[in-house]
Amino acid sequence: MASEYSLMDVLERFYQNQLALEEAVMELTLWAEQQNALEMGNNVRGALHTIGESAGHIVVV
Repeated sequence: MASEYSLMDVLERFYQNQLALEEAVMELTLWAEQQNALEMGNNVRGALHTIGESAGHIVVV
């Protein structure tokens, strides 16, 4: 079955989904930090940093 989406279309969707998930996780992290779950907040922020670094490798033209 031939794909109706080009590789660039798929990469763009991956990138947009990654940004949306990153934003949602950050909202939950901020809430958790307000509940004094500071260690968890630091751990999640570290993971989000890694996600952000990885997102820089997806180049969409």
